[in-house]
Formats: sequence, C-alpha cells, structure tokens
Amino acid sequence: MRFAICNELFTGWELRRVFEFCKELGYHAVEIAPFTLAESVEAISPDERQSIRRMAQETGIEIAGLHWLLVKPAGLHLTTPDAETRRRTAEYLVSLVHFCADVGGKVLVLGSPKQRSIPEGSTLEQAWQRATETLRPAVKAAEQRGVTWCIEPLSPAETDFLNRAEDAIRFAQSLNSPAARIILDVKAMSSEQKPIPQIIRESAGWFAHFHANDPNLKGPGMGEVDFVPILRALKDVGYSGYVSVEVFDYSDGAERIAEVSIQNLRRAMESAG
Repeated sequence: MRFAICNELFTGWELRRVFEFCKELGYHAVEIAPFTLAESVEAISPDERQSIRRMAQETGIEIAGLHWLLVKPAGLHLTTPDAETRRRTAEYLVSLVHFCADVGGKVLVLGSPKQRSIPEGSTLEQAWQRATETLRPAVKAAEQRGVTWCIEPLSPAETDFLNRAEDAIRFAQSLNSPAARIILDVKAMSSEQKPIPQIIRESAGWFAHFHANDPNLKGPGMGEVDFVPILRALKDVGYSGYVSVEVFDYSDGAERIAEVSIQNLRRAMESAG
C-alpha cells in the first residue's frame, strides 16, 4: 500500500509546491482534481501535460490519478434523458482518460454525485442503461491507455445512484472490462449497514483505489473511525494500491491536515500488523 493525497486541499498552491510538500511528508503520490487545473482538460495542451508529468518525476512523486471529474465543465451528466448532454459527457470522459494517461496517472475516480443522480421522471433501470452507455467509450479508451476507471459508491445523502459497494461492483461488472473497477471510500462506506472491514473483504478483487477520510469530513484519524481494522482488512485482501487522503473540511489548514493524516495512517498501519 502506498499513501496519496488529493490536491484540491492545497487551494492556491502551485502544483510543484504541492508535489514537493507531499513528498517531504512521505506521501508516495498526489491525486489530482482536474477542475483545479483548468475549466476543461481539453484546454490543457500536450506541452502542459508533459510539464506536469516531468514535474512529478523531478520531485519524486507519483500521480495516482484523477477524481472530482465532472465538476467542470458545466452541464455534463451521466444519466440524463437528454442524448446530446450524454454525448458531450461521453466525449469528455474519453478526454479525461487521455489526460490521466498523459500525466502518468493510473486511476480515474468516478464520483460526481450531482452529475449522475437519477433525473426526475426516470427509473433506476433507465439511469443504469444511460450511465453504462455513456461510460463505455471511456472504458474502451482506458483499456487502450492502461488506466482504470473506479466507480465510486456514495451515500444516499449525496446521490440516489450507486450507494453501496455491491451496487458499484455490479455496475462495473456490467461494463465487462478489466479497466472497470470500483473505489472504496471510508466516509461513503460509513453510511452502509455493514462494518467497513467486511465491505473491504467482500469487495476484494474489485476495488482498485481507496479514499481515507472520516464522516466528519476530515482526514483519517481526525474523527471517530478506527483505521486499524480498516488497514488490517486491506492487508488481508492483499490490496497494493493507493490509500489516498481525501478531505472536505479544510478548516485545520492544508499543512496540518496533510501531516496529521499521514502520521495517523502510519500509526494505524503499524498497529494493523
């Protein structure tokens, strides 16, 4: 397991400074939210992409991949009945694959609850079919570029589409591709009825990325969730991907959040045995 952290925490920081700071703290990778770089990844030139990749190499950090994918540009949606919107969304998802691969990323985390919730007047079955059709070209592109889509189950408070890990696995299975997997997120799993370690064990082989956080919106170990049994379960199933810190409450400041989070993860890892 390797530790990563999401870059939107570092509001106003230049990317090189983010890379350098995270490397100094001991993180192995940074996970990028594309909206922090540009309105659209299509506006990021080949030279700029190579610059980001080179910057990571020079600072000794890996780029884990991308998340918060559909925040920008505005107007995209996976399950809308509007065919033109789905066409534009499908095209942008393919663009995200190419950007991820160009900068050296490995995974694309598909959360974006507002851009996937079931539209009024649509059924779950209709939303499911539209989402799979919209995502399929990007999954094919991911196969060709060597990156992996990670469908993110999210709590019912955020969306009404794919709320449990088992739902996300079933959705990934329907895409029938080695490039379609899921991500597990501690905050999201906390909304399920099952204990988190049980979800991890039942999802073994299907999750290719992991977000470490707490239902209080802060970093791992900064709330009530005990990360020792979580990391023990990850070890037990042989997970070798990134454990990536994703927070939503920045009130403690980027430096402190990043430092305390990795310290807490290291301690939990040691205790997990």
